[in-house]
Amino acid sequence: MSKFSSWINAARLRTLPLSISGILVGSSIAAHAGYFDIAIFSLALGTTLGLQILSNFANDYGDGIKGTDNDDRIGPARAIQSGLITQKEMWLAMIVTAITTLLLAVLLIYASFGSEDLLSALIFFILGVISIVAAIKYTVGTSAYGYRGMGDIFVFIFFGLVAVYGSYYLYSHDHEIVSVFPAVSIGFLSAAVLNLNNLRDRISDAKAGKNTLVVKLGESRSKTYHYILILGALFCFLLYSVITRTELNDFIYIFAFIPLIFHLQRVINNKDPKLLDPELKIVALSTFAISSLFALGLIW
Repeated sequence: MSKFSSWINAARLRTLPLSISGILVGSSIAAHAGYFDIAIFSLALGTTLGLQILSNFANDYGDGIKGTDNDDRIGPARAIQSGLITQKEMWLAMIVTAITTLLLAVLLIYASFGSEDLLSALIFFILGVISIVAAIKYTVGTSAYGYRGMGDIFVFIFFGLVAVYGSYYLYSHDHEIVSVFPAVSIGFLSAAVLNLNNLRDRISDAKAGKNTLVVKLGESRSKTYHYILILGALFCFLLYSVITRTELNDFIYIFAFIPLIFHLQRVINNKDPKLLDPELKIVALSTFAISSLFALGLIW
């Protein structure tokens, strides 16, 4: 495998459509309300993608140096685990990605607020710094919160609430409380991907001392939690559409939930963790499809 291919694999491209789902939802709500700016949209996408790639690099680095990525792990081989990328190279990549993401965040904040609203600009800058630190601290360091079962909280907040509600505010400079419902939905779906990943790696994580929420809850309760996340996401989307709907096409995203219903049945009946790996792609792509259809329904 070439060095370039190794970096592409380390960036985990299959996670990127999921990461931009929140931006699509928040931007479509803003566009429906009469707010949209292509510069804000582009920079928001870039910032979110940078944050996701940084998180992927940090996860590879943190689990690699801790020995969590080992022969017991079921998922695809990680870059450091396989020796294709050294620890020093990955650390340097994390620094470059973090600086690039922060730069994009600064440009995004300036495109939204300029020099007119310094307080909001400062709040979003602090939020951006916290997002970058949180992406790194998920698995890196002795106090990595991903090893204490708190990864779901990070994903829910930053890829759900901040991505959707935050992006809407960047366009409108106003609050629309009802948009919290789709923000919660995307947060739930993002957490479902992480939960599924941790279900797959439950046994190897427990052996390595990585106490994810799945390790703490156990297999049975983690599957119930997964059920709640998927159905909770559908409920919150429906709640938003019922409150705000103007036409029936506002509900077309429901069709993208159909694969998730069959997915839930496979997860509940699963006995072999290896079979959960392809389910990750199903949830991630379904989330992207839900977000795209939600946006289409609003701006149609």
